[in-house]
Amino acid sequence: MTRRSNLIRREGGTYYARIYIPAELRDHFPSEDKKISLRTKDEATAKVRLNAEVQKWDVVFADMRARRQLSDQDKAVAVWEHYEGRLKEDSERRRSMPTDADLEREAALVWQRIDRGEIRSDDMVSMINGYADLELLKRARQDDANLRSRRLTALKRDLAAGRYALVEKDVHHFIERHQLLVDDGSEQFRELSALMMRADIEALERTVERDVGDYSGRPKDPIVKPAFAKPRETAAPGQSVMELFEVYARENPRSVTPDTLAQARRDIGLFVDHVGTTFPVSKIDKKAVREWKALLMLYPVKATETKEFKGMKLAQIVAHNETVRKSVLSVNTVNRYLSNLAAFCSWLVGHGYIDYNPTEGMFLAKDKRKKVYPFTVDQMNALFRSPLFIGCASDDAPRFWNKPGDVRIRDHRYWIPLIMLYSGARPGEIAQLGLSDVREERQTWIFDITETADDGGDEAKRLKTESSRRVVPVHQELIELGFLDYLAAIRDGGHTRVFPLAVRNERGQMLSDFSRDFGRYLEKIGLKNGRGLSLYSFRHGAFDAMRRAGYLDEQFNFIFGHVSTGNRVTQGYGVLTQGVLEQRSELVNAIAYPGLDLTHLVVR
Repeated sequence: MTRRSNLIRREGGTYYARIYIPAELRDHFPSEDKKISLRTKDEATAKVRLNAEVQKWDVVFADMRARRQLSDQDKAVAVWEHYEGRLKEDSERRRSMPTDADLEREAALVWQRIDRGEIRSDDMVSMINGYADLELLKRARQDDANLRSRRLTALKRDLAAGRYALVEKDVHHFIERHQLLVDDGSEQFRELSALMMRADIEALERTVERDVGDYSGRPKDPIVKPAFAKPRETAAPGQSVMELFEVYARENPRSVTPDTLAQARRDIGLFVDHVGTTFPVSKIDKKAVREWKALLMLYPVKATETKEFKGMKLAQIVAHNETVRKSVLSVNTVNRYLSNLAAFCSWLVGHGYIDYNPTEGMFLAKDKRKKVYPFTVDQMNALFRSPLFIGCASDDAPRFWNKPGDVRIRDHRYWIPLIMLYSGARPGEIAQLGLSDVREERQTWIFDITETADDGGDEAKRLKTESSRRVVPVHQELIELGFLDYLAAIRDGGHTRVFPLAVRNERGQMLSDFSRDFGRYLEKIGLKNGRGLSLYSFRHGAFDAMRRAGYLDEQFNFIFGHVSTGNRVTQGYGVLTQGVLEQRSELVNAIAYPGLDLTHLVVR
């Protein structure tokens, strides 16, 4: 593994510290590292300053790891601690007030000073100063009562107006004392401020009762009731959820792809968002999983990419979504989160970190209804005569695709639906093809669907499963439509990929944006209303075309990157792939759609 350097030098010679953000804390930062100027061009000085900078950030990260999200229990504790604290302060202040004996003693001292001539009766200033201390003592109780009365009035006024300046200092102290992840000005900060303000008001009401000797009063606000902080669960070094997930990821016991592993890391990260970064894996139980699942069922789709939820954590997002009402995760997606946690927990059980898998029995019942349907021939005829394929107003943005015009789109947005139609390949598999992956072998053009070492960039090729690696002949219909001419033009343009404009999103998913935009396009041209049709409908249609040609599933599954049940044992024997090239070509060219007319797309 390449050693990561913390010291870098930028153009101009200035040294910078590169601070790598720990995996479990990356959600709190905009990038995976921070670059901080060391304000020197001298390497020796830079190294000294680097060590200090690294140590400073280690302290910051340790503090963040120790912090956790605000819970309902924390809110109850904040209210009760503030209420009790205010009453304790009042009791201490009353004990420090002068008694009648104190006042008599102070008056006697004043007269003694007059008798000794320290205060002259003909000196008005001296007389006033002499009595000042005595008067202050006499008025101490009344002044204190007046101050409390004014504060009580101000608190009630500010609470009604949503102003919390009078308790902000106390709120900050509570957050720091209990090591909570609550940002200044956030919705959670305002909520906590309002609760503590109500506690302050109740405490002041009790002090007013004490002024007349009544110590029997009880809180009238229902939120002010006894609550006590529970001991915090803090993982020992190397025993937190994300620390052990990274060990699990390195082992990769199921040999999943980097994409799948990255998705699992994000899913487990959302579980950590719920339980806290210092939560020990040994404490993962049914309760923790049950509560997380309940939040997932209310969690909005693409929440981390939605500006309304920027900077919020899981519980905050769910609460805020009651106002903004974004669509929530589907049953299948919730089950995907649970599945990734289940796989991790199975590994934890196997390694003795926990005694049982707490996700067992937690999965939601699946909707058995089919979600994706093949296009009918009429739908395909309408689709391939729509503006996206014959001419639209502009190719700059999806909103122009459904408007007729003279712009001919001939990149991945045009070819991938057609290649899926006549190969059944997955869109991501097609989008990542290199020019060297589409070639002629023994007078047959092929798609060599494979993967490469993942360097994190667009050039990396990733497959869903081991069985996804395969050779698929290019259908004769694609050649008739001019696909080989397109390849030649791309090669002449100096590109290395078949579809250079097809890129991965920030999660590393190939063609995710186009898949979403294509579904919306189907709605705009009137082919789709709700679920049922998508880019994957072409893949489903290719399956049906094979069956329509008289083939059984086990005869063609390998062409689509599936492993038939009967082949699971035999696939591990030998080195040759299933089906010689001529047989594969025969299979692929059997894909046909009687009644589909694409002659208008053929370049003459």
